[in-house]
Amino acid sequence: MAVTVGASRLGLSALRRLPAEARPLVRPGTVAAGVVHLGLGAFHRAHQAVFTEAAIGAAGGEWGIVAVAPRSTALVEAIAAQDNLFSVSTLSAAGSTTRVIGAFSGVRHAASDPDAVVALLADPAVRVVTLTVTEKAYQLDPVTGQLCPDAALAADLAGGRPPTTVPGLLLRGLAARAAADAGPVALVSCDNLPANGRRLRGLVDQAVGRAAGVPAGLVDWVAGNVTCPGTMVDRIVPASTPETIDAARRALGVTDLGAVAAEPYAQWVIEDDFPGGRPGWEHAGAVLTDDAGPWERLKLRTLNGVHSAVAYLGALAGHETVADALEIPHLADVLRRLIAEDIAASFTPPDGVRVVDYGEQVLARFGNPAIRYRTLQVATDGSQKLPQRVLHTIVDLRAAGRSARWATLVVAAWLRFVLGYADDGRPLPFQDPLAGPIRAALDAGRQSPAGAVDAVFALREIVPVEVAEDDEVRAQVIGWLTALERHGVEATLAGAR
Repeated sequence: MAVTVGASRLGLSALRRLPAEARPLVRPGTVAAGVVHLGLGAFHRAHQAVFTEAAIGAAGGEWGIVAVAPRSTALVEAIAAQDNLFSVSTLSAAGSTTRVIGAFSGVRHAASDPDAVVALLADPAVRVVTLTVTEKAYQLDPVTGQLCPDAALAADLAGGRPPTTVPGLLLRGLAARAAADAGPVALVSCDNLPANGRRLRGLVDQAVGRAAGVPAGLVDWVAGNVTCPGTMVDRIVPASTPETIDAARRALGVTDLGAVAAEPYAQWVIEDDFPGGRPGWEHAGAVLTDDAGPWERLKLRTLNGVHSAVAYLGALAGHETVADALEIPHLADVLRRLIAEDIAASFTPPDGVRVVDYGEQVLARFGNPAIRYRTLQVATDGSQKLPQRVLHTIVDLRAAGRSARWATLVVAAWLRFVLGYADDGRPLPFQDPLAGPIRAALDAGRQSPAGAVDAVFALREIVPVEVAEDDEVRAQVIGWLTALERHGVEATLAGAR
C-alpha cells in the first residue's frame, strides 16, 4: 500500500499535540504484557485491541498485548516506529471520529524470529493468547474438523526446525510453557469458525498428539492447563487503504501508517473460562457467558452468511462495495426472505434476540455508505467460509423438513462467482486455498449448470454429504445457477419468488 508520508509520525512524543478525545486510554510502556495476539490484521486492531484497552482503562491489570504478525513485516515495522501506537477511525453517515489506541506493549514478526514468539508463549506473565488468523490458517477440514497439514505444518509437526505455521507456533509454545512450568493459559480464537473454541481445542490436541518428539506428559499438561473459550466477534472492518491513512492524518495532524477504520457497532461474546485470569472485558461492553454457541450461530448465519450473499451477487452485478450492492433492485427483499424464511428457522437464537430484528440491524450496517467494504474482499476463501455461513443452515433446515430456497441461491451465486466472470463479461479474481480442486471440478462439469453443481458437490472438503446427496437442494442450486448464467443477477432477483 503506497502512502506518501506528509506529516510527522504518530508516536509518544506526538500525543500531547493530539486533541484530548483522540488520546489513548493507556500509554504504551506503562502496562506490562499479559496477552499475546497472533494476527496483526485490521480486525484485531479495531476490535480486540479496542476492547482490551478499554478494559485496562476501566479495571486495570497487566494486560498489555504483544501482537504478532505471522508473515508481513511492513505493519510490524510501522507500528514499532510509532511506539506501538495506532488509530481507529469510526465511520458513519453522520461523520467520523478517530482515536489512538495504546493497548500494544509490543509487536513481533513470527517469520523472522519464531523463537522469540515461542518464548512469549512460554512467558508466565502471558496468560491469554488470542488469534485472528483467518479460517485457512487452522488447517482443519471445514466439514470434519480433522487436521489437514500442508507441507509447512507437516514440517513443524516433524520438528527439528523453528516453526513457520500458526499451529506450529502454538505447539512449540505450549511445549516450552509446560517445560518451564509457566502456569495455565487460555487460547482464544476470534476467527469466524463454527464452535471456534472447540475447533481450536481440536487443532491443539491433534497437533500435540501427532507431533514428533514432544516431551513426555505434554498431552496431559495441555489437558489440565490449557482452555479454549469460544467467542463471537463482530465489527465491520474494511481493509485499510491510502484513504484510511489520509483520513487519520487529517483527524490527528500526524501520520499513522497503522491506521484502521471501522463501523460504530462492535460486539464480543466470550465464554468465561480463563484459568490464569483475564482482562476485565465486561467493563468494555463484552458479553461474558457460559455458551457462545447461540451468539456464534446468530452472527455466522445472519451477518456473515448475508454478507457473503451480498458479496457474490454484488460482484457478479459489477458493484465494488457491499453498500453499493444493496442498491441492486430486489436484493434487499430477497435478503429479508433469506433471513426470515431460512436463517431464522435454522437455529435457536440467544434468549431475548429475534433473528429478523437482528437481520434488519445487519442490513442497516451493510448500507453504511462510509464503510467501503469491497465485495471482492468478502468473496475470498469461499470454500472456508461457506460451510459455516450457509451450508450448515441448509443442513439444519433440511433435517427439520424445511426448504432451503434462499440459502441455495447463495450457493449458486458462489458457484457462478468462481466460474470467473461477471454479468458483463469482465473477469473476476478467484482467491481460495482450494482453488485447484475447485477449478478442476468446474472444468470437468463446465458443460452445464448441472454438471458444475455435481462436480463441486463431490468435493467433500467443502460440501457436507447431507447437502451433496439432497436431491431437492441440488435441483434448487441448479435452478438458481441456470438463471444467473442466462439472465444475470438483476433479472434473476426480479423474477425470484
